[in-house]
Amino acid sequence: MKPLAIAENIYDVGIIDWTTRDFHGYVTPRGVTYNSYLIVDEKICLIDAVKAPFTDEYIKNISKVVDPADIDYVIVNHVEPDHSGALPKLAELAPNAVFFITPQGKNEAIQHYGDIFNFVTVKEGDVLSLGKRELQFLPLPMLHWPDSMSTYLKEDQILFSNDAFGQHYCTSNRFDDQIDESILFFEAQKYFANILSPYAKLVEKALQKIEGLPLKMIAPSHGAIWRSHIEKIVSQYSKWGVGVKNDTLIIAYETMWGGTENVARSILTGAASAGIPVKLFRLNSTDNSHIVAELLEAGGVLFGSPTLNYGMMPAMGGLLTYLKGLKPGKKLAAAFGTYGWSGGAQKDMEEFLAKAGFDLQPGFNCKWKPQSGETGEAEKFGYEFAMKIKENK
Repeated sequence: MKPLAIAENIYDVGIIDWTTRDFHGYVTPRGVTYNSYLIVDEKICLIDAVKAPFTDEYIKNISKVVDPADIDYVIVNHVEPDHSGALPKLAELAPNAVFFITPQGKNEAIQHYGDIFNFVTVKEGDVLSLGKRELQFLPLPMLHWPDSMSTYLKEDQILFSNDAFGQHYCTSNRFDDQIDESILFFEAQKYFANILSPYAKLVEKALQKIEGLPLKMIAPSHGAIWRSHIEKIVSQYSKWGVGVKNDTLIIAYETMWGGTENVARSILTGAASAGIPVKLFRLNSTDNSHIVAELLEAGGVLFGSPTLNYGMMPAMGGLLTYLKGLKPGKKLAAAFGTYGWSGGAQKDMEEFLAKAGFDLQPGFNCKWKPQSGETGEAEKFGYEFAMKIKENK
């Protein structure tokens, strides 16, 4: 059987990787897809490729539609190996194919695979005729690599958006209106938070490039294809790009003998009494990428750790190191915890929070575990922090 036709003579020939659970530190409980699209016109054009281990399966998918040797053009929207790993095999099987890529992408591809491709570099506004159809190139540098690009198919009104609008979400149903909308949008939020948030300030400029383009479909390189919720996902990207936040409080903590957990639960009680949504996550049972997704729209976050060896626990250090690279913006944040004789965890956490760009607030700390009076103080701390979130929204 032929691969799915997403439009007339346009085929989804990519790979659904059901079993991958880690994407360079981003936990993917719903797997990963490597989407690639084959356009059959007077010229045969392939848009994006797949991860190298799936090359043979990928070539079989293409071969169900056309002989790979007949491919005229390959569009390389992004050189990261999950999109480009199969390119050397394509160059071998389609020796006459021309590879269209940004100048930055050309340099990256040669570094990765050697100078083995017949490259043509493209810039903003360049077009490529396939015969009855025309492709327009839209470079989107630093979303999320310097080479990143989207490609627009004018006649079918399809934006091949590469990493933009993607999700790490495997599903045999390939369109947004065929799957659970709440899961789909959470996975899109998680993808933005973990992949694109360091470059959020560039999102609005990128959206301006597609503003005014008629869109019947957005076909990303990961996850489901958008055809029914296009306006909604574009609107969400606009909000995430400018850092729109709600009044939710995220509490992320680790505990050793239960003292810091007691503090965390007391803080939650106080914050909830202020009338805001509160979500509590223990690091040993929640992956960092999920917490980052929840944090994307939250108004504030509290980080808790007991002192271990004069510093914070390793799991908390891992989360804060991850966040330091993602630069989550000026959200309200504070540190809390417990200590035995020396302390140190709170100082460590506060240093990381400041470097990550949070709006650092005074924290809360107590010895060993909270006593009756300290439990009340922790509740008060949670209430007052929640009120700051409400005022700062």
